[in-house]
Amino acid sequence: MLSAWLRVIRLRFLLASVIAVCLGLAINWWQNKTLNAEFAALTFAGVIALHASVDLLNDYWDHKRQIDTQTRRTKFSGGTGVLPEGLLKPNQVYRAGLILLIIGSLIGAYFIYERGITIAIILGFAIVSIYFYSTRIVDSGLGELFVTIKGSMIVLGTYFVQSSQITVEPILAGIVSGVLSSTVLFVNSFPDYDADKAHGRKTLVIVLGKTKAATTVWMFPIISYGIIVASVVMHIFPLISLITLFTIPIVIKSGLSLKIKFDQVEGLTPVMRDFVSYSRITCALLVVAFLVDFFIR
Repeated sequence: MLSAWLRVIRLRFLLASVIAVCLGLAINWWQNKTLNAEFAALTFAGVIALHASVDLLNDYWDHKRQIDTQTRRTKFSGGTGVLPEGLLKPNQVYRAGLILLIIGSLIGAYFIYERGITIAIILGFAIVSIYFYSTRIVDSGLGELFVTIKGSMIVLGTYFVQSSQITVEPILAGIVSGVLSSTVLFVNSFPDYDADKAHGRKTLVIVLGKTKAATTVWMFPIISYGIIVASVVMHIFPLISLITLFTIPIVIKSGLSLKIKFDQVEGLTPVMRDFVSYSRITCALLVVAFLVDFFIR
């Protein structure tokens, strides 16, 4: 039973939100030389709860719409397979998703009390978008946009909880974090193309078509690297942030492989793995850059 719950929560994808929180904390430490450990721990707990809620509700709705019964599941796409295999009941997964959404919301409510209306705006967006993500948002082709905004708000919200202010650094770093996560979502939707389309979903890959989408994927790293380089040039990010460019070979290899294997479900598994590695490593290196620059100074 425990293994089924760990599987449906998708631990490997929670790492993206954990790194985003670390990025917000690192920027605050870099700028303000402070860290509220209690607030940091609550932020991790709240963000993880909200992220897990998205995944649980996504599995529930995919099962209810019979999408996950028609996909060829891989390590990175096609759902967790927990509900089609009967390891858990749909109502169990749905209730767990709502409970985690409530837990994350309660932690957010505490931060509203401590930090005010800005957190209320971020929390309000999170609650509404999490509940409707697997239906209205993805069905409208807005999944990647949602993930980008979500990643941005995690970084900015973490920073604001610590500092009670908004600056350009966490905004730009948040966009980078969000775009990196949306890259993973975009690529991982290739294997689910047929099942998603058959059941009324309108992912960005479906909107563009596989062939065009395989070329469009380059826009994601261009945006991420472009923001980082521009921020360094304008002295917003520290110079050492350019260490994130070390992941360029990974994304080039992944992008070229996607161009060849975009229509091969099994062939896409290593491509999706490489894109996940590119996303996580790039964001982690940005965290390291702010921390190293702090200690150097």
